[in-house]
Amino acid sequence: MTGLLHETIGSMLERQVAQYGTKEAVVYAKENLRYTFSEFNQEVNRVAKALLDLGVEKGEHVAVWATNVPEWLLLQFATAKIGAVLVTVNTNYQSTELEYVLKQSDATHLFLINGFKGTSYPKAFLNLTKKGDQVSKGKCAIHDLPHLRNAVFIGSDPHPAFMTWHEFIQCGFSITDADVNQRMKELKPDDVINMQYTSGTTGFPKGVMLSHYNILNNGYQIGQCMKLTAEDRLCIPVPFFHCFGCVLGTLAAFSAGATIVPIVEFEPKLVLKTVEQERCTALHGVPTMFISELNLPEFNMYDLSTLRTGIMAGSPCPIEVMKKVMSKMNMTEITIAYGQTEASPVITQTRTHDPIDYRVHTVGQALPGVEVKIIDPVTNEEVQQNQVGELCTKGYHVMKGYYHMPDATNEVIDSEGWLHTGDLAKMNESGYVQITGRLKDMIIRGGENVYPREIEEFLYTHPAVQDVQVIGVPDEKYGEMVVACIQLKDNETTTAEDILHFCEGKIAKYKIPAHVFFVDNYPMTASGKIQKYKLRESAVEWANLRSEVE
Repeated sequence: MTGLLHETIGSMLERQVAQYGTKEAVVYAKENLRYTFSEFNQEVNRVAKALLDLGVEKGEHVAVWATNVPEWLLLQFATAKIGAVLVTVNTNYQSTELEYVLKQSDATHLFLINGFKGTSYPKAFLNLTKKGDQVSKGKCAIHDLPHLRNAVFIGSDPHPAFMTWHEFIQCGFSITDADVNQRMKELKPDDVINMQYTSGTTGFPKGVMLSHYNILNNGYQIGQCMKLTAEDRLCIPVPFFHCFGCVLGTLAAFSAGATIVPIVEFEPKLVLKTVEQERCTALHGVPTMFISELNLPEFNMYDLSTLRTGIMAGSPCPIEVMKKVMSKMNMTEITIAYGQTEASPVITQTRTHDPIDYRVHTVGQALPGVEVKIIDPVTNEEVQQNQVGELCTKGYHVMKGYYHMPDATNEVIDSEGWLHTGDLAKMNESGYVQITGRLKDMIIRGGENVYPREIEEFLYTHPAVQDVQVIGVPDEKYGEMVVACIQLKDNETTTAEDILHFCEGKIAKYKIPAHVFFVDNYPMTASGKIQKYKLRESAVEWANLRSEVE
């Protein structure tokens, strides 16, 4: 293992172009789009010039709301080259969540595609406008979003409200390579370059500020753990808006000179077809993705013999799934990674040679340059080996903080620079970590983190709801499912169907409760605190009874 990289993302790309210029860098198999490192860099520079022409300054926030389209990738590197901060918007978001992110991030530009899973992004965005607001040909004058200047539509369809991608690119013709290079010279590795939104126990999403140094080194160390080289071809079906896609995927591969083969929207058949066609050596995914690939009736028709490694992360992996991935998919060197957005995101990772037991029962060892300790959450003293406590981490990967939220930042990063993850874990004598639970009540549904407080705050806005507690209960398909236990106001009536309808189009589908139960009261402690674990036990019984009736 070598040390850390002291450069910007733009300079890393330029360095790889100099070494691997004519080698394939990006392949979109289904779209029949291929870039060598040199060609990709040229396209990145075109986008960087267009951003400069629009007046994007160093430190400005540029939001992108899109699936894994090529333009997302170009924006990732173009914003990095000019020192703008890429604000990644979850593709599952609806209008309320989009408005919050655009407002909280002070985003000056928004790039958006036509939509995803039935949600029209242009419609959701334009729904944010009120009387007197104007959005025309990309120019925005929206009272509630005072910082937002431009909205660019990624796609060839003309839309009167937006600037098209083609029109956007045309903006850059008056800008020279020297202009881009001059801006790059002004940047430092420690500059914030990426902002991803994550929720906490308060329920309000926080903008996690990550620097070149944070995510470039995290990607590099992840790639090293996978033994990635310039000979590898990494298929990326996980979303770019998440660190899994843009750090464990793009940056891990590019920092090793490897080729990336993105999938615009996950489809198990498309993934296997692409792996076979492009002779991919590595594949990423959350456990549910691998399960859906393995369960395809025609699975055995695909030649996956080129696969070697990859990463499974997002939620714990069942041992039988891991065995099948290693044997049937030929991924004998697959690794498991654990972390959180605040840590760029990976803290620990298994290595390619680790036994299968370590790959399913632990989340590996700390990455090089990363410190990990397990503490007693009450005393803050470090616990003994194999004792459970809160996992804390320190090093190059810890975020710069939450945007405009100094108090929230100080709650999770202590005076010595340790990031308190809120996860319960234990560590063995070899430094391998096992996650045992959560200090907070976060729900992990199919690899997506769901924060009960955020859904509770939303459901409180329903006129019939007096109180609501959101919990997670076990689910065979997704790992956990969301359940809402609601107390109604006196003399108010409503149905579960009405509550679910109230959620549609306002919060992401994965946050909408799978079950709604109405209760008269909640189990309480003597001091008046709600006992969520008891409520969870009841909800499991209610859900099972409902399933039997259905």
